[in-house]
Amino acid sequence: MFPKNAWYVAATADELNAKPLGRMICGERIVFFRGLENRVAALEDFCPHRGAPLSLGFVKEGRLVCGYHGLEMGCEGKTLGMPGQRVQGFPAIRSYPVEERYGFIWVWPGEAGLADTNTIPVQDWYGNPEWAFGGGLYHINCDYRLMVDNLMDLTHETYVHANSIGQREIDETPCKTAVDGDRVVTSRFMSSVEPPPFWQLALRGNHLADDVLVDRWQVCRFSPPSNVMIEVGVAHLGHDGYNAPDEHKVSSIVTDFITPETETSIWYFWGMARKFKPDDEALTAAIREGQAKIFSEDLEMLERQQKNLTLWPQRKLLKLNIDTGGIQSRKVIDRWLVAEGQTPETNA
Repeated sequence: MFPKNAWYVAATADELNAKPLGRMICGERIVFFRGLENRVAALEDFCPHRGAPLSLGFVKEGRLVCGYHGLEMGCEGKTLGMPGQRVQGFPAIRSYPVEERYGFIWVWPGEAGLADTNTIPVQDWYGNPEWAFGGGLYHINCDYRLMVDNLMDLTHETYVHANSIGQREIDETPCKTAVDGDRVVTSRFMSSVEPPPFWQLALRGNHLADDVLVDRWQVCRFSPPSNVMIEVGVAHLGHDGYNAPDEHKVSSIVTDFITPETETSIWYFWGMARKFKPDDEALTAAIREGQAKIFSEDLEMLERQQKNLTLWPQRKLLKLNIDTGGIQSRKVIDRWLVAEGQTPETNA
């Protein structure tokens, strides 16, 4: 159960090259391809001739050619031609609003007339020479809301990520949650702690001492339908923590775009935009590798969690104060579902 009248990340821009890309988004089988002048198009992945997946075809002169019998489709879903056949009278197949922005391909799987590109979440770091970005994509077999829960409560870091970003002070420091309309913010600020291994790496990468006490922060920002941006960082003790000058800290924005595939599977586009040493490609690669390992640990936990929830659907989950960020985020999602005429699950 997911909102459809929303923009979702469907792919990274570099995934979409000369070949079409088939991907299920919110239960919709969609094919993405580049037409003339590199324009991105999104159609239902269904050839109107014999029902073959158009994603098994190829792109020629800006047209999507079915790999079964050569039927040619235009960017708007209209049949344009087929060798030796008269097919221009075929009814158009569904096309989806699609936009390439911030290095991603965004798609609107709901009512096309409601799509407004001004509502695509702004990524201020993109194209800014003061920032560097590295990320990746995981396919995870879990309900998208479980990932939202995971990211809006970072208490699990102490246990799931004990060897990278976890530390006991996360448990010991209470977090605060605030709600502003459809936005939910959960924050935790830790003072005078030792930097865990991942942050030691980042400190060294910025030519800062990694064996001194630091202030550490985590500010998780949820926005619908299922995006979470997390401000994270550490600063040498005595320099005003979160507000420390750049020369005394390492800070980043963890980007999390969670796109439902089905009710129990997601496309998880993760990354980290950092505001230090943006030209250091080796550091970007090292951080990406470390972050990939961290998120792979989440993957195993979430998939096992989903299996348990599927096995015992009648079990009611208990809620604690650390769950507040996830709970409030789910309330926002529920409001969006109601607005689309869907009935939220009572035991989600």
